Amino acid sequence: MTRNVRLVPLDAPGVPSGPDPLTAAISLAGVDLSFPGDAAKVLSSIDLRVEKQEFISIVGRSGCGKSTLLRVIAGLLAPSRGEIAVMGSSASEARLYRSFGIVFQSNVMLSWLTALQNVRLPLDVVSPSSIPPRYSPAALLEMVGLKGQESKYPRQLSGGMRQRVAIARALSFDPPILLMDEPFAAVDALIRQKLHMLLMDICARTAKTVVFITHDVYEAVLLSDRVLVMSDRPGTIVADVRIPFARPRQPSLRSDPLYIGLCSKILDRLMQE
Repeated sequence: MTRNVRLVPLDAPGVPSGPDPLTAAISLAGVDLSFPGDAAKVLSSIDLRVEKQEFISIVGRSGCGKSTLLRVIAGLLAPSRGEIAVMGSSASEARLYRSFGIVFQSNVMLSWLTALQNVRLPLDVVSPSSIPPRYSPAALLEMVGLKGQESKYPRQLSGGMRQRVAIARALSFDPPILLMDEPFAAVDALIRQKLHMLLMDICARTAKTVVFITHDVYEAVLLSDRVLVMSDRPGTIVADVRIPFARPRQPSLRSDPLYIGLCSKILDRLMQE
């Protein structure tokens, strides 16, 4: 069966835009961002809709505003203009409601705490919830393949292991959304492939919505339901690529001609920016 795949410009008919908090996990409409004292825009006219349990990746050149956009979604930066809805609330309210866990490029483990204590940390610093998390910290470490490593300190763990701890910690209070800012950029290629499989397995088991920032187009196509392409500054979304592969996905997908073609089309679009 032939599958037609194309890059979709944002002004194409049928491309959804505008906040719809009743159905979307995340929705942005007309979002701009300029930093105080700087007239130049960092983000311009961002329209974005992420459905519940959808995995989207955002790719673009360095400095285009990908990480800034993630921080706007997380309520860590306030937009200069536009509307944002996250799980039916404003971004800042969603952060207070613990609607998302965040995984950064650096795992940011506390060196004086064990792996188990690092995973439990978010639960220790927020007020106790009347509804206990779905997974205990120990169960989360087992989920990310670190059973038996609970008492190890960060210095005793490899970079890939520390990043697994960071993922488990982001899941500790069972948020519906994961925001991931180049989480695998600092690990080697083999470990990265293992983490890809781990992340897809976790998403299948926990039904998370994921917004994933990456420079790696091949990574984005492997993991995602959609890949969004950002322009150079001021950053805006210039293409929306739907990824047609069924799940679960396997590493062998990388040799699929359609996969290779999709990666090439996205790379070509990035070269135009």
